[in-house]
Formats: sequence, C-alpha cells, structure tokens
Amino acid sequence: MSKVVKPYNKEASSKKEEVAEMFNNISKKYDFLNHFLSLGIDKIWRKKAIKILGENKPKVILDIATGTGDFAIEALKLNPEKIVGVDISKGMLDVGIAKMKKKKVAHIIQLELGDSENLRFEDQTFDGYTVAFGVRNFENLSKGLTEMLRVLKPKGRGVILEFSKPKKFPIKQYYAFHSKYIIPKIGRTISKDSAAYDYLPESIQAFPEGDDFLKIMKACGYQNCQAKIVAGGIATIYWGEKA
Repeated sequence: MSKVVKPYNKEASSKKEEVAEMFNNISKKYDFLNHFLSLGIDKIWRKKAIKILGENKPKVILDIATGTGDFAIEALKLNPEKIVGVDISKGMLDVGIAKMKKKKVAHIIQLELGDSENLRFEDQTFDGYTVAFGVRNFENLSKGLTEMLRVLKPKGRGVILEFSKPKKFPIKQYYAFHSKYIIPKIGRTISKDSAAYDYLPESIQAFPEGDDFLKIMKACGYQNCQAKIVAGGIATIYWGEKA
C-alpha cells in the first residue's frame, strides 16, 4: 500500500500496535457491531468463503486475525480435526475463548495470541488457512502473506475475505454513504472508540483490491490465484494455493 493508514495516527507507535489497541478497545462490542453494521450479510460471505476452502478438504486449519472466532466456527462445517485461531488482540481472544467454551467446541478450536507476520508454527503445518477482514490491517502485507504461505502444506489453500469498493450504481453510492457516515457514527456511539470506525473506511480505501491484490499474492508465491466478488463488490473472496 502506498499510504499507511493507522487507527490513532500516533507518531511513536506502529500500525500493528495501534490495530491491537483498537481491537482491545472495541472487543466487547465487536460481534454486535460487526453483524449490525453489515446487516448480517457478513455471515453469508463467510459461508461462501468456507465452501471454497472446503474444496481441498482441509483437516488442520489456521484462522488468522481470528478475532472472536466467527470464521473458525464457520469452518467447523468442514469437519476438521483441528482449527487454530491467531490474533494480536488479547481482548478479542478473551471474548472468543469464552464463546468457544459456551459452544463446547474448545477441544477443536484453539485460540491464541500471535502475529500473522511472525507465526510460531513449523513449515507445512496446515492444510488451509482463512482470514476474514484481517489482511487490510497487516503492517507488512507481503510479509504476512508469505508467512501464511510458509505454514501451508503443498497444495494447501489460503482463503481471504476482505472488504472492497463497489464500482456499480446504486451499490457504489449507497456503500460510500454508509461507510462514510453511518458506520463511523454508530460505531463510535456504541463502541465509545471514536477512531476505530473512522479507520474502517480509510483502511478500505487504502487497500489494494481486486487484480492488484492478486498480483501481490502471486508475487509472494501463491499459485492458482482467484477472486470472487460478493454483495456487488462490498467484499471480495480471494484464494490461492501452495505449489
């Protein structure tokens, strides 16, 4: 990305530090706001992304930027042996761990603190990985993509769900208004963090979407890279494989 967008724009802190701080601040309201502001459509996007991941029948799955674990829970439909969720926000993980215990799936889904750009796992550990609305927050996008590829087994697939910018009327106009005025206003009112939901549309604008993102994936070593636009371009599902 040509421009580094950070939630709080502090001179002395990195994007990674600010993203962790932001999610810690909004963690207790995150699930409600996420589903409310997307009108629940994010659940449909996750289902589509998991269906794409399932084509390779993964048994051991990594969920990066797992947050409170919604994508990991959706991946249970693939009947995996194990899912490991990693996130840099302890606040989000605390909510997620409680959720896994409540749903009685903590024996399959393990959530842990970690950095997507410096994963603790050995090479070729996972059959597949997922990321929902997380790569946009990476401090070094190429480093994160390369690190996730490293821990994939040969023929393993990575599936990335990320916001994008609609191009066609009337979704383009509606989304521009919704993201600029509605999301920040409701987000800051409920979460009490004025910067977090201003950061969301700014980070979407700065993100290299579509063909630009596929080029970055290919440059990092991914094979068979593809993209599928959902909800008229509000989000895009990207996927690629390890040779």
